[in-house]
Amino acid sequence: MNAPAPRIARFACEKAPATGSRGMVVTNHPLASAAGAQMLLAGGNAVDAAVAALFALTVVEPMMVGILGGGLSHIRLAEGRHVVIDNLSTAPGRATPDMYDCLSDEIGRQRDTRDRENVVGARAVAVPGALKGWCEALSRFGALTLAEVLQPAIGLAGRGFVVTPYLANCIADNVVDLARDPGLEAMLLPGGKPLQPGMRLVQPDYAESLKLIAAEGPQALYGGRLGRALSDYMAAHGGLIDEADLARYRVVLRQPIRGAYRGYEILGPPPPSSSGVHIAQMLNILEGYDIGALGFGATDAVHLLAEALKIAFADRAVATADPAFVEVPVERLIDKAYAAERRAQIAMDRAKSWTAGLSGGESADTTHVTVADAAGNVVSATQTVNGLFGACLQIPGTGMIANNYMFNFDPHPGRALSIAPGKRVFTSMAPMMVLKEGRLCFALGLPGALRIFPSALQAIVNLIDHRMTLQEAVEAPRIWTEGGVLELEEAFPEAVAQALAARGHGVIRSPRVAGGMNAIAFNPDGTMTGAACWRADGTPVAISGGLARAGARFTI
Repeated sequence: MNAPAPRIARFACEKAPATGSRGMVVTNHPLASAAGAQMLLAGGNAVDAAVAALFALTVVEPMMVGILGGGLSHIRLAEGRHVVIDNLSTAPGRATPDMYDCLSDEIGRQRDTRDRENVVGARAVAVPGALKGWCEALSRFGALTLAEVLQPAIGLAGRGFVVTPYLANCIADNVVDLARDPGLEAMLLPGGKPLQPGMRLVQPDYAESLKLIAAEGPQALYGGRLGRALSDYMAAHGGLIDEADLARYRVVLRQPIRGAYRGYEILGPPPPSSSGVHIAQMLNILEGYDIGALGFGATDAVHLLAEALKIAFADRAVATADPAFVEVPVERLIDKAYAAERRAQIAMDRAKSWTAGLSGGESADTTHVTVADAAGNVVSATQTVNGLFGACLQIPGTGMIANNYMFNFDPHPGRALSIAPGKRVFTSMAPMMVLKEGRLCFALGLPGALRIFPSALQAIVNLIDHRMTLQEAVEAPRIWTEGGVLELEEAFPEAVAQALAARGHGVIRSPRVAGGMNAIAFNPDGTMTGAACWRADGTPVAISGGLARAGARFTI
C-alpha cells in the first residue's frame, strides 16, 4: 500500500484529543464522561464506568438514550475475549406484520406510515432492553454494585444540570411532538417555550425511579412498579406492551463478526445488527483499490465509498435481520470471493443502481460511549431510544422516556425486516474494535441510525488507508447513501460534488452526516488517546498518575 495522497477535502479539527495511561472515558456529554471516570477512580473497571456513563446519559442526553431504550455493548475483556451484549428492543407479543398503514415503498420512505404511528405515541414503543442489558453487563463483568454506578445519575437527575446549546437545539427542533405529551411539555417546554442554554433541568421523578432501580435492580422494570406503570400507560393509550412482554424479555450474548482488512482484524456486532457483517463486506470490496493513494475526498475515492455503501444496503434489505427469525447468510456476505464478484460490477465512470446479490431466508438519534481501563478491559457501547426523545412520551410519575423502536421494522408484511411478535429490532449500531496481530488498536462508535455503520466504515478507512490521527478520523467529513441521493458534508469541495453529479450521483449537501463519534486509540507505549467530534457534546476524560510508589511515606 502506497503512502496516502494529499487530501482533496481539507478540514481543521475543532476539538483536541486527550491521552492517559490508566484509563479513558469518552462519551457525548462531559458530565457522563465524568461519571464514568469517577467509577475508574473509585476502583471500578471499564464495564462499571460504561454503565455509570450510560445511566448519566439518560439524564443529560434524554433525547438520545433511556432505560426504556435498547442497544449493543461490545466488550473486550482483559484476557482478550470479546462478547457482544445484545439488549435490543423486541416487538410486543401482540404486534402484527400489518399493524401499520404503509404510505410508500420508495427508497428513504419505506417506513412512512399513516399518522406516523411508528414514530410517535404508544404504538411506536417496543419492549425495552436497555436496563436489563446494562445490569447484565454489570453483574457479569463489573466490579462495583448497581447502587454505586447509579449514584452519579441519581445526583444529576435530582440536583439538575445546565442545559447545553446542543440539547436546547434538539428540544427546539421537536417542539410540536414534545408538546403532545404533558410530562415532556412540563419538563422541556416550561411556560410553553423550549429550555434555553444555561437553564437548569431537574428531573425529580426520574431520580426516584433510579433510586428504586438501585434498591430493586432490573426487576423494578421487568416485574415491578416501573413495569406496571409502563404497561398501564400502554393499555390506556393504545400501546401493545404488557407485563408479560417485560417478563419474557431476555438479553442475548453474541460473538462478534470478524473481518480482515489490509493486515488488520475488524470486529463488530453480528445480526440483528448490520454493522459487523456489512462493514466487513464493504472493506472487502474496497480492499481491491488503493484508497489511500486516491487521496481523502477525491472524486474516485468518494465514488467507490458510495458504490460500496449502495451494494451493502441492497444486500442488507433482503438478507440481514434477527437470526432467530431469518436465516442470515453471514459467511457469504463477508466472503472475499463474494466481494470480488460485487467489485467487478463497479463502474468507475458512472453511478449504478444496485440490487441484492443474494437472497435471505432506523431513526437518527442514539448515543455512544467508549471506555478503557488500565487492566485491558474495553467497552464500546451504542444505546438509544431511537428517535429524538423516542416516541415523545413520558411514563407519568416515573420520568422515563419511551423508545420508538418499532420504526426500525419494515411496516410492509412478508419481508426480512417485517414485524413479528418477539422479533428483535434491526439496527445499524456499530460498536467496533480494530486489532493488529492480536493487539487492540482502536475502539469506536457513534449515533446516527442508518448512517451509523457507513460512518464507522469511513473512520476505519480514515485510520488505515488515509493514516489520519484519531482526532482527524472522527472529525473528518462524511458521505452517506443507501441507493438514493448521495449526501456530502459541506467540507467536500464543490468541484468534487460536481464531478460526482456528472457520474450520475444525486448529490445533496448536508450540514451533518450521522452524530458525534467517539473513539479510543491504544498506543504502542501503553497509553490511550481518546477523541470526540464536533457533531455532539463529546468529551474525552483521561486518567494518568496513580497511587504513591510502594513503601512511600511522608516523614518530617
